Amino acid sequence: MTEPLSKRRLKLWIRLLRVTRLAEGDLREFLRVAHQSTLPRFDVMAALHRAGEALTMSELSHQLLVSNGNTTTVVDRLEKDGMVVRTPSVSDRRIVHVAFTAAGRRHFEQQATDHEARVNELFAKVSAADLDLLDGLLQRMTPAPTKPASTAPASTTPASTTRTTAHDIDG
Repeated sequence: MTEPLSKRRLKLWIRLLRVTRLAEGDLREFLRVAHQSTLPRFDVMAALHRAGEALTMSELSHQLLVSNGNTTTVVDRLEKDGMVVRTPSVSDRRIVHVAFTAAGRRHFEQQATDHEARVNELFAKVSAADLDLLDGLLQRMTPAPTKPASTAPASTTPASTTRTTAHDIDG
């Protein structure tokens, strides 16, 4: 007898989560060893790089899906290391902009090149055709908006397999 579709989807979710966690763990170790850095630091610098200009602390937090306090911790360390600079807004003193220093941009560009090479190694067994297929499938799998908590069915996924942020913030 074939398993119900709901069970097969649950197994797919667990498999996707496992692949993500294994790759993320490898990348955390890679950044620690090769660059004496962390994934949260990389994420903040990647957000600045994608923006191409200064971002406010709130914009960074929103892009990273973490609290302002978590973002502040990482930015504090990046600023201390000379990778970023904070500039208060001239129109609103509550707003602080964060931008790369020249050294920070150079440092991130090297890290990003190495990071891309490592990701390429991790997924070397995935062909171009497989990538196209997987990309299409993942686009179709984008979850629908969730129901309000009072009407949503109880979760069948153990709490230990869920996440609330893109990456843990640990500086």
